Parts: sequence; C-alpha cells; structure tokens
Amino acid sequence: MLGAACGLQSRTMIEIVPYDPRWPRAFEAERGRIQAAFGSRAIRIDHNGSTAVPGLSAKPVIDIQVSVETLHPVDAHAALLVALGYFHGPHADDDPCPFFHRPATWPHTHHVHLVEAGGDEERRTLAFRDYLRAHPETAREYEALKRRLAIEHRGLDASSREAYAIAKTGFVERILALALQPSARR
Repeated sequence: MLGAACGLQSRTMIEIVPYDPRWPRAFEAERGRIQAAFGSRAIRIDHNGSTAVPGLSAKPVIDIQVSVETLHPVDAHAALLVALGYFHGPHADDDPCPFFHRPATWPHTHHVHLVEAGGDEERRTLAFRDYLRAHPETAREYEALKRRLAIEHRGLDASSREAYAIAKTGFVERILALALQPSARR
C-alpha cells in the first residue's frame, strides 16, 4: 500500500513525523492520477504543505493543490476526485478553496485543495511553501510550533484537528506577510 510505504500509516491522533524522502514520489504518483482524471482542467498541480518542504517534519499527509480555471460549480471537479477515492467535506472555506481527502475517515493520507489558477489562494499557498523551502530556520520554527500544537490538541476528533489548524494561523500569516513582500519574490 502506498500510504504505509511512505509513512502514511494509520494514526488516531495528530502525529508529526520526521521528513520522509519518499513523500515527493508519493506526490508525483498521485499527481499523475489527478492529471489523468482532470486532463486540461488542471492548469497546474502542486505539492504543498509540510511534506513539500525537504527536511521538515510533518503530519504524514500529502497535500496537493490543484489549480483550475474556475472553481464553481464544485460538482464539476468533485466527480473527478470522487472517482479517484476522494471525499468532499463541505466547509466554510469551500468558496475560495474546496477541500477533499482520502480516505473518507481520519486519519487521511492525502488532501486535495482546489484553487483558482492565478488567484490569491494559489499564490498564498505556494508563497508559504517556497518561503519555508528557502528559509530553513523558519521551517524549524514552524516544526517546533506544530509539535507543540500536536501535543496540545491531540487530534482525537474533528474539532481538535480544526483547533490545531487554527492555532497555526498566526504563524502562517506572519510568514505570508514576509513571503509576499516584493523583495521575497525575486
């Protein structure tokens, strides 16, 4: 099974594990499946999230951002992802970034975030990833924060996992402010 082979084994709580050099290959394999399903609808498919930052410890979940020309209606894209085994959990963020995961139940091994190509969400996600890749000291700071929050929030239920994600917001916004400065994009 791909998940077990790439450190994507079953977990009952939020677990931050050491970087696994197989994560990029796991992304590439899934990217190929998504590209085949979406065809030209997928303008770009990017590995994002902590597993996309070499050397960064992370939850062993492959985050994938699929950029499409238009997000809505979501059902047009959802059918393609459902055919690949993904599930859509309606969420407040569905307007700018519909979210899909597999398997259906926690723990997940893959997340897909649909975004509008060239839009703010696409730009912000990639800027954050690229800033962490270019600034190892910031990546280590983020890793320490995630480890602390994983202990505090445990992730035993959906509300705990949501609290974990929300608790990272201040750090993410601070880094995005740096990453989106014109001098950071050179």
